[in-house]
Formats: sequence, structure tokens, C-alpha cells
Amino acid sequence: MKKSFPIVSTLIVALTASYFLIPLYATFQFSLQMLRGQWSLESYRSVFSSDIFLATVRFSTLASLTAIVVGALIVVPTAYWVRLKLPKLRPIVEFISLMPLIIPPVVLVFGYIRLYGSNSFLPLTMSNGGTNLLLVAGYVVLSLPYMYRSVDNGMAAIDIKTLTEAAESLGASRARTVAAVIFPNVRSAILSGAFLTFSISFGEFVLASLLNRPAFGPYLVQTGQDRAYEPAALAIMSFALIWVCMVMMQLFAARRPGQRLLPRLAPKRARIVTP
Repeated sequence: MKKSFPIVSTLIVALTASYFLIPLYATFQFSLQMLRGQWSLESYRSVFSSDIFLATVRFSTLASLTAIVVGALIVVPTAYWVRLKLPKLRPIVEFISLMPLIIPPVVLVFGYIRLYGSNSFLPLTMSNGGTNLLLVAGYVVLSLPYMYRSVDNGMAAIDIKTLTEAAESLGASRARTVAAVIFPNVRSAILSGAFLTFSISFGEFVLASLLNRPAFGPYLVQTGQDRAYEPAALAIMSFALIWVCMVMMQLFAARRPGQRLLPRLAPKRARIVTP
């Protein structure tokens, strides 16, 4: 029996897509009208020729990548240990990982300023390095729900208990087991969480603005107040960057965690040379 064309479903999808695509197209068209009477990429050229833009992109990229590394180093051993030794604490750890979704970023940053201000025992906000450290810590906290969920789902797809026992039988320590077995086997999950972390941190505004950091988010807002066409170009580029991160996340998330790195832990057998 021939199936009928899903008219209602197609109409709903088309209306939903138009809700996002029409404003996006209007923004893109506006970004091309910097020169009167013609469409051009002048606004994009103006953005890329700005030293401030390049500096903010460089700063936000470095801060986001640092947050990814720190978040992975915290989340992977934690999720591994909870699944292996403390399964009863999983609901508590999951609840703690979801708290950044409940607490607004403005509360987090004011807490940082209060705890690490000029009158604190550790005045991190009095130096650029200390303030950058607080910014990275804030990015790690904001991305914690996404990084933890991604890594925890990746560990659910592998038998970490069997892998741990096999690694220990080969003489590997617990630290080497985590570094040489668990990390490689959940690399797809880590990369998925990394792309989410990058998309969240790169354009973040509240933390970077209140900590007075030269990040991309405050630069985007300031440009929107001073100019007309460049903010539209920046919005399109930010949207494209986020979509690239989402596509990369889907590609890596589609890979099933492998278990082919365990034999590397096996000790080398002595070769017997016969005359």
C-alpha cells in the first residue's frame, strides 16, 4: 500500500525552520549592504582587518581550549571513579553537575569577585593572570553539565570494570589505566563535550564582561553599540562557528567507543634467539 505524503509533518518542519532561517537570511543580507547600492563582503573585510577582533578571537579560543582540557581532566576521572567504585553516589554527582544550569552566571561571577577580590586572602582579581584563571574556571563550571553527561554516556557504552581488571592484570597502575585505557576509549564522548564547551565559552558574555576580559562576547556587544553592519557579520560568523561545532560533535558522537588500545599495556615478551 502506497503511503501518503506527510503534509502536516512537513508543514510543521517548514514553519519551524523558517522561524530560524528567515531572520538568519535577513541578518546575512544586511551584512552585505555596507556599500550602498551593491552587495559586498566589505563588512567581513572590515571585521577581519581589525586588530581588536583578532585579539579577542585569539583570547577566547585559548581560554576555551584551556577550559576543555581542564574540564576533561576533572570530569573523566570523576565519572570513571563514580561508575567503578561509587555507583550509589551517581545521583548526587549528576545533581551537582546540573547545578550550573540552575545558578545564573552572574551569581557565579559575583561570587568569584567576592571571594577573590582585593580584600580576599587570595586576590586573584588584582592581576591579569589571576582574572584569566577565574574566567577559565567559570567556563569549566558552565560547561560541566554538558561535559559530564557526554563523558558519562560514553562510559556507559564500554565495560570499564572489565577494562580496568584487564589493565591491572597487565601491571598497569590506576592512573595509567585512566590515562592509557579510559581516556582513549571515551575520546569520542570527550570530543563531543569539547565542542559543546567551545561553543558555550567562545561567545560567553557575562563572565568575560564582569571580569573585564578581552573576550569575543564583550567585543561583539560593544561592536553592536558602535557600528551597524559589522555586528551582523560577526553574528553570522558566530552562528557558522557554532554549527561547525555541532556538526563535528555529531560526527564524533556517532563513533562507537573502541577497545583496541588495551594491548599496548601488555609487557613486551623477550625474544628467544636460536643459534
